Amino acid sequence: MTIARRDFLWTVAGVAAAAQFEKVSAQAAAQAAPSFMYVGSFTAADRGHGDGIIVYQRNASGRWAEIQRVKDLENPSFLIIDAQQRHLYTVHSDGDQASAYRIDPATGHLTLINHQPTGGKNGVHLAIDATGKVLVVANYATGTLAALPINADGSLAALSDLATLPGTPGPHRVEQPNSRPHHCPFDPSRTFIVVPDKGLDKVFVFRLDAAAGKLIPNDPPWVVARAGAGPRHVDFHPSKPYAYVLNELDSTMTTYQFDSSRGVLKPIQIVPTTPASHTGANTAAEIAVTRSGRFVYASNRGHNSIVIFAIDAATGTLTPVGWESTQGMTPRYFGLDPAGATLYAANQASDSVVAFRVNQQSGRLTPTGEILPTRTPCTIAFR
Repeated sequence: MTIARRDFLWTVAGVAAAAQFEKVSAQAAAQAAPSFMYVGSFTAADRGHGDGIIVYQRNASGRWAEIQRVKDLENPSFLIIDAQQRHLYTVHSDGDQASAYRIDPATGHLTLINHQPTGGKNGVHLAIDATGKVLVVANYATGTLAALPINADGSLAALSDLATLPGTPGPHRVEQPNSRPHHCPFDPSRTFIVVPDKGLDKVFVFRLDAAAGKLIPNDPPWVVARAGAGPRHVDFHPSKPYAYVLNELDSTMTTYQFDSSRGVLKPIQIVPTTPASHTGANTAAEIAVTRSGRFVYASNRGHNSIVIFAIDAATGTLTPVGWESTQGMTPRYFGLDPAGATLYAANQASDSVVAFRVNQQSGRLTPTGEILPTRTPCTIAFR
């Protein structure tokens, strides 16, 4: 009888919490709708035919209008904006530098501040530490993690540390020749940097000494993934001890229990990102957990879709809800706006950014009808 009563109370509390969450989510959506969107693209002939960084502003009708093209850079493959929303940083696919831009607070326009070498080739991801004083870069081609101090004016200082990622390459003869770190986000506590390495089939964990700008391997320093999986990107549950790693090469997602006090990952589930009916080629690309912690999304290149998983609140495990076509080809990247109300899919091979409305109850996606013609888009940042 006591157990039944406890379960009843938890159910009532859960319903009330869900109702409150929906109310807060609606308020957040109204308050946090971004005014500016920055879309990076591949510009080199062997990568695409983009124009650099395209800046969009939301107009009076609520739709996006292009206001600037930044063409003086090559392959801005990932963009990030600092917490104060004063500066934008990018890395350059196949290049060896990171770049800093000043954001005009009124117009949203970008002005170049400086470039700095990253100590490696083909930067693919950036993260900024909790102090806002260090930029962390994943150098995909040369298998290193770099730290660059951020000066008070937003400019980048010279490299302060460069960490190599040790291990034996995975079995894929083309995609796993060496270490290939593809992502380097901080966990929700901003204590650990989690680095999926596509080449070594490992997920590395580092700490950062922000004062010294030094990268410190965690203890233990990594967890081993399934051979040939090709871990690519990771995201975290906002309030529970779970991390989700998207595996590019075998199109799967692994659920990990994440000890946020020790930075330890323990695998508990692996699921495919494509439906059983899909028999063609596919590689997984981007991942995002919703602000509510109820759903996780991932993009499929080949199936050309966003998979929607429901998260079990008790176990963290995933159940597929469905798949939504991105209405284009090769969705390398997608981004949820700050409110979590709209998902934007960047279709690299079909030159479009497609907007989808997010159903907060079911997690399902509905096209809004807004499609931005953007050549070879590969990354998005909001302000």
